[in-house]
Amino acid sequence: MLTYAHPYRWLFLLGVGATLLSSGLGLVFPKLFGTLIDASFLKVGSTDTGPLDRTVLSLLGIFALSALFSAAQSYLLSRVGASVVADLRRALFAHLLTLSPRFFGDHKTGDLTSRLTSDVSTVQTVTSTALAQLVSQSFTLIGSVVLLVMTSPRLSLLTLVIIPFVIGTAFTIGGRIRKVSRSVQDAVAAANADAEEAISGIRVVQSFTAEGLEARRYERGVNLAFGAALSRAKLQALMAGSMSFLTFAALSLVLWFGGRQVMSGALTPGQLVTFLFYAVQVGGTVAGLTGVFNQVQEALGASSRIFELLDERPDLPAPLSSRQPSGRTGAVTFRNVSFQYGSAQVLKDIDFDVPGGQVVALVGPSGAGKTSLVNLIPRFWDVSAGQVMLDGVDVRDYALSDLRRQVGLVPQETLLFSGTVAENILYGRPDASLQEVEAAARAANAHTFIQEFAEGYDTVVGERGVKLSGGQRQRVAIARAILKNPRILILDEATSALDNESEALVQVALERLMVGRTTFVIAHRLSTVRNADRILVLDRGQVVQDGTHAALYAMPGLYRELYDLQFRAQEETQKAPAEAGA
Repeated sequence: MLTYAHPYRWLFLLGVGATLLSSGLGLVFPKLFGTLIDASFLKVGSTDTGPLDRTVLSLLGIFALSALFSAAQSYLLSRVGASVVADLRRALFAHLLTLSPRFFGDHKTGDLTSRLTSDVSTVQTVTSTALAQLVSQSFTLIGSVVLLVMTSPRLSLLTLVIIPFVIGTAFTIGGRIRKVSRSVQDAVAAANADAEEAISGIRVVQSFTAEGLEARRYERGVNLAFGAALSRAKLQALMAGSMSFLTFAALSLVLWFGGRQVMSGALTPGQLVTFLFYAVQVGGTVAGLTGVFNQVQEALGASSRIFELLDERPDLPAPLSSRQPSGRTGAVTFRNVSFQYGSAQVLKDIDFDVPGGQVVALVGPSGAGKTSLVNLIPRFWDVSAGQVMLDGVDVRDYALSDLRRQVGLVPQETLLFSGTVAENILYGRPDASLQEVEAAARAANAHTFIQEFAEGYDTVVGERGVKLSGGQRQRVAIARAILKNPRILILDEATSALDNESEALVQVALERLMVGRTTFVIAHRLSTVRNADRILVLDRGQVVQDGTHAALYAMPGLYRELYDLQFRAQEETQKAPAEAGA
């Protein structure tokens, strides 16, 4: 945290200075109040009110200055805390964006967003409020103890005997609070992850009438969080009660012994009142520091979750000296490539060359490794062995950003962001002109339907593009890829989820997009890959066939089996309505 606080050290020091002045003036008040007591009650019958008047005016001045410095302290330290947390939030999100898909596959989205929001907010509460209290009350505690001793050494000994018990209690219970606070944050994050999963898949939930199941799943998470929070509340209550008892026990002893001192003439009433005020300040600051200590324990639990993420290293190392893309053809080479995900062997001994501008289709049964293969090109993953090369250069020798600018991806499940149509098309090239946006939309067969919206290109598409149909979302995604103008194009089941009319429009747009680009097409419908320059057939992570549609279909093998199986299923599907009508 000190790294994030360093840029604001001067504001922090100003805040600390204001705190010390405010707390210092607060320490003067008991002394003046004791003087006021003695001036009032030890001079009964006197007509000289000068000392009384001066004391009251001094008190008013102290109150005014203390309020001014207190306001300055509150603003300055709160600003430091808010600034530190804002920087922490930015750094955390920026760091998350550098991590690979493998990391996000191992962590629930809800847990990550909980760390970014809930955990950081917990830290913000401490850095913006507890920080000011910590500085103020620590100074007040030290000053009050010193002035206690100066006012009455004998009474001070009686009071200070309690302090070790207070500190011991705070550290004993505080350590347990920190552990339980971490459990609370983990439980809340797990419940958030369950809720986010259910909400993002609400249509599936409702179609399976699984509302009750999801409600019970979320309730279990909430109950775990509630149980952990209740345990923390019990510990905090135990600490608060212990502090309260010890504080008032000390004050009771002071009153008993101090009263005897006044009766014997060893202390004046004003001195006893002064001592009591300082004793109350000690008790109040100890109680306040206990509260701060509780907050700090909560923040430590939250910050440990935050710094776990910040300490997570990207598993895609950057090259020591990166190569610049040459602007050449976009030729792709796989040389003896193998890829493992965890302990599972996904790809094995993949070896092929694709000249620039060639259209390559990848086919095979589910789980054959098609998507894993294309994900190696933009380095969403790194190979376990072998090399993937772009224009003769290992993709690991390019800076990630330079490499990925050369690759355009149109997936099956199109993700649009909750901005306007224009903002989504501009996503890969924010500096493009409106004319370029419209040209890309026309090429993607999207301009016509966009113009039909009342707001045109300024139409807000909703979360994940929910206000558009599947075909419309896909055409906006194609326009986005066209505007990016990549050398390599990856089409991952880009038309499989569309109806026939939408598929026809999208297919035309894709054909325009593929012109002059090295293209990898993954398609479930084998009819869409017949015109590819080349077809790679994958099975169990290996390329088992390689050739054109005509060549592969002419020989026995997996491709012909898959093709015949698919068309036989289509013929049976088409016959069924005809027979039913007859």
